[in-house]
Amino acid sequence: MTTGFFSHDDFMKHNMGPEHPESPERLGAIISYLADTGVGEKLDWIRPDEATRDQLLLVHPEGYLHQLEMMQPTRGRVFTDPDTAMMPDTLRAARLAAGACIEAVDMVLPGQLTNAFICARPPGHHAERTRSMGFCFYNNIALAAMRALSFHGLDRVAIVDFDVHQGNGTADIVGGDERILMCSSFQHPFYPHSHVHRQPENIVNIPIPAGSSPEAYRKAVEEGWLTKLNAFRPQLVLVSAGFDGHRLDPLAELNLETEDYRWLTEMLVGVAAEHANDRLISTLEGGYHLAALAESVNSHLDVLTQVS
Repeated sequence: MTTGFFSHDDFMKHNMGPEHPESPERLGAIISYLADTGVGEKLDWIRPDEATRDQLLLVHPEGYLHQLEMMQPTRGRVFTDPDTAMMPDTLRAARLAAGACIEAVDMVLPGQLTNAFICARPPGHHAERTRSMGFCFYNNIALAAMRALSFHGLDRVAIVDFDVHQGNGTADIVGGDERILMCSSFQHPFYPHSHVHRQPENIVNIPIPAGSSPEAYRKAVEEGWLTKLNAFRPQLVLVSAGFDGHRLDPLAELNLETEDYRWLTEMLVGVAAEHANDRLISTLEGGYHLAALAESVNSHLDVLTQVS
């Protein structure tokens, strides 16, 4: 059994501008580092197909899909919010990212892969049901969850989001759905300043103050998540893997190190081993210091490849 690594050259064609932190260089840094460390040799490299319209409709209504298509320029860039730009290759990349998450579900659940990592962009966890924002257009992790529930007939799916920014889009989509338990840690107060308080019972938020130590982060997450995850007994663990809580990241003010991401991965692999027959799928969200991102993803994948 192997760890699937889903990526595609066309992810690099989506480019929101030379100064934008969510850049094509993010994926290049990861892939180069995996080659240097040898972890890349342990992976099953898979080129995904685009998500179909019917698959996107599991999460996003027709009107929203049509709106994005009408906005996509034939040249130049169009901003859907102050941080999020579309250019001619954007929606192809976004459909590939969504398709990779769906394809990973279709391969992990039958046992073709032990687990999987989607090395894709644009990310997805800020995309709400009818709104693009925060560098995101389609909510990739929510699409994976709905694929597992609707097509594969699972009863319980956990989504764990450790990006430094709260996954408001995922909370918007899955809030109140008792088939899904969403556990999220994030710097607070911080962008996007929503979906933090008065959430449905299936949303477990762990807000982390800026400047918190790695030890304080670990304690808060372990105490906030583990009991609820074990009580929920997920049949599949989905991870929105944002590595922008690293102390070197320019967009945030947490102090996590690469070893903290290894610890997080080991904890989630343990939950998947206990309840989900090792079935875990993670997809790249944030992480904007190229060296820290590459090192953290490498550590994350090193743990995933050791699951037998």
